Amino acid sequence: MDIDLQKQYERLLTAYIEDQREDYLYGAQQLSKWIMEQRIPPEEIVNLHYRFIKTLLPDLPESVKNSFDILIEMMIGYGVAYQETEKLATRHRELEYEIEVAVGMQQTLLPEGPPTLDGVDIGVLSVAAKRMSGDYYNFVDHGKHHLGVAISDIIGKGIPAALCMSMIKYAMDRLDDQPLSPSEILKDLNTVVERNVDPSMFITMVYGVYDSLNHRFRYATAGHEPGFFYQASNDQFTDMETQGLVLGVNRDVDYPEYTLSLEENDAIILFSDGMTECRIGGEFLTRENLQEIIHQYLHLPAMEAVNQIYHKLFELADYKIADDQTILIIKRTESSSGAE
Repeated sequence: MDIDLQKQYERLLTAYIEDQREDYLYGAQQLSKWIMEQRIPPEEIVNLHYRFIKTLLPDLPESVKNSFDILIEMMIGYGVAYQETEKLATRHRELEYEIEVAVGMQQTLLPEGPPTLDGVDIGVLSVAAKRMSGDYYNFVDHGKHHLGVAISDIIGKGIPAALCMSMIKYAMDRLDDQPLSPSEILKDLNTVVERNVDPSMFITMVYGVYDSLNHRFRYATAGHEPGFFYQASNDQFTDMETQGLVLGVNRDVDYPEYTLSLEENDAIILFSDGMTECRIGGEFLTRENLQEIIHQYLHLPAMEAVNQIYHKLFELADYKIADDQTILIIKRTESSSGAE
């Protein structure tokens, strides 16, 4: 132990024994902070105190002196626990740094914003329930007025989900300018996931390709939450057909493909299950309730609509998010340069 610290402690103890002033106790508090910063074990302080007491109070009964032996032994246990706590605190700081790096990495994996497409208005919003998200979305330019759209939910959280997300992202980067169908794309991604992802992790996904010339949306799903197809002509929502096993379970899986034709002001709404698993008044939000909320804002520009929908759900859920929430709207606008 530092000799200056020993002298300072001795002066403080001597002064307080002679005169029990409040400022000496305050000095002890300040000295204890410095001792903790120096990570001095508590048994060393007790031992130091005992040595000075024997010098300052030589007539102290032997029984009192002996009692310090018990106190020192107990403080040794506290000292070991303190050191373990310090190790845990250091590891916690390291993990916090690693998480910050992973959060930053996740942000770079997501598109900066929705792309522009003739005759189509696109809006997307993804909000993590915690610091890291298990939801993922992406856009892929297939060329010739064809835009790929993906929403995925990684069943798992934290850094493993972020690593899995990066793998999906880079696998999808290979799809640029390739005329693959949505079912072929899911089949290809399923092979990647099955080979590289831990069996305890699964990935749901919907992948679609929007043809902005003919305003058709071809899509396939892999165990993902069914989206909505809104038809402006009758002002009605219908559930999108879905059939397909989650990615990564089995290598030999076929993914059925479906096609939707959009008229003016029709919309496709894709989302993660965090939207329907939102709790309102202790009950899960029903798909019918979600349709009603979406309908309130569907007349707005797509980016504004997804923001308003999210904030409405956030308000109804008493400003609590139980799961990551992602919503994507593809709406055919009135003006279109494409041909039917």
